[in-house]
Amino acid sequence: MEKKEVQNQVHLDAATALLTGDLQEEASRAGLDNTFQRWIQDLKDADNPELHQLVVDMQELKAHFGSGTLDKDVISRLLQRLGENTLKAAIFSEGNTRPRVEQLGEALLAAAKQVQSPGTSSEEDLQNANREAR
Repeated sequence: MEKKEVQNQVHLDAATALLTGDLQEEASRAGLDNTFQRWIQDLKDADNPELHQLVVDMQELKAHFGSGTLDKDVISRLLQRLGENTLKAAIFSEGNTRPRVEQLGEALLAAAKQVQSPGTSSEEDLQNANREAR
């Protein structure tokens, strides 16, 4: 397996872990901006025009979190769209990367729900989504 593919898988796993944790706590951490930037760069490095909307949405999400004012409607909308488009983009993935991209898509959708209804954790939403997918 080539080094770049392994790095992408590590970044996918890190993004999924971030989304299944406490989003409010993650938003206050200093490394969130770097995580977003790595994610954006991985998408750009794929050099696939089909991923353009993902890049645009990630840049908007990064800018929104960097603004200091968090609007749950904006965040939820972006996470929802990112989740849907990430699931669609999974067809461009191969091998061990594909299930990671699919997990990330599901985690994004679960995080969008968590932002709108903070009563459940995104980990619970992700587990429920995985059960429904079976």
